[in-house]
Amino acid sequence: MRSSMLRVCSFIAIGAIIAAGTAWAAGTGGTGTHALSATKINGEVYVKASSLTSALGGTGTFDSKTNTYAYTTADIPSVIKKVSPSVVAIIGKPKDVGSADPRYALAHGTGVIIRADGWIVTNAHVVEDMTNLVVVTADGKKYDAERTHYDEPSDLALVKIKATKLPIAKLAATPLNVQVGETVVAIGTPVSFSLRNTATSGILSGMNRSISSAYKLLQTDAAINPGNSGGPLVNMKGEVIGINSLKFVEVGVDNLGFSIPADTVQYVTNHFFKYGHVKRASLGLSLEESWSALIGIPTSDPLTVKTVQSASAQKLGIKNGDLLYKVAGKQVSTIVELNELLKAYLPGQQVEVMLQMDGDLVTKKLTLVEG
Repeated sequence: MRSSMLRVCSFIAIGAIIAAGTAWAAGTGGTGTHALSATKINGEVYVKASSLTSALGGTGTFDSKTNTYAYTTADIPSVIKKVSPSVVAIIGKPKDVGSADPRYALAHGTGVIIRADGWIVTNAHVVEDMTNLVVVTADGKKYDAERTHYDEPSDLALVKIKATKLPIAKLAATPLNVQVGETVVAIGTPVSFSLRNTATSGILSGMNRSISSAYKLLQTDAAINPGNSGGPLVNMKGEVIGINSLKFVEVGVDNLGFSIPADTVQYVTNHFFKYGHVKRASLGLSLEESWSALIGIPTSDPLTVKTVQSASAQKLGIKNGDLLYKVAGKQVSTIVELNELLKAYLPGQQVEVMLQMDGDLVTKKLTLVEG
């Protein structure tokens, strides 16, 4: 937690689902229109039951005796029941306990099981200065734990426990199919370790936020308190759409929390498992945003080169004061936009950059370096 930001196949006729879909949309803040897999037989449109539950969440049961399909809409209690088994509490000792009684000088946070053999994702700041890690699962079992991977720019880390057949969370598919106004649920360990697996609900308040982070964040008004960091932000299908990371703490500010989107979580954890660390691609340049970009005004202003750090960039003649307009054909005006774009690349690959150099717009092929 940092400064003023706290870091926390059956088929059914389509007519049979219209009322259920409308009720779901009205009750949870979801959209009323969904593209569902369907087929047309003798002029009647039929929809896959699995397509319905996949799109809207909830559950369905077909009764062959009565030839009826009973669909139960997703609600907050069912989402919590589905996801909570994969949410863990993490506790440990801070490296610096000062004059505090070492028995009670403890720090804690939350994590999400992403692999059944004991791999847990959490925030980097949760385990950054923590020793003697212990993980407690939702069923009350206690495990000694080890921090195995750590990435400060994304604020993500992996923790490992010796266990098998653990219930895993389902990360939402990317790109995220979510929209502002959807109902979301946050699960975590707020304030006290005895309050583990506390659930709060709200809506997805905003997307693509750039708040003290290297990558875009999701914004929510679901209560995220100290200790919620590393826990999941979940949609009504029971999918983890984000890992709760931070919140604004200031007099007069309410319900302003932020989560790391599932696509960034997948990007970072895939690199952890494949390379042992995040092989983050960089242009090899230190860049500065315009005044408009810094204060959040929509702008097409370019980024200004402040220093040239890589040999590749130096060979291209890039120098301090040059202006960067596009990378891979896409306009970039903020550092976060650039970081998001570079998630698709690895160091050593080449990317086309458009710059203004000595008053002229030029396009060059730049070899990316690890940053």
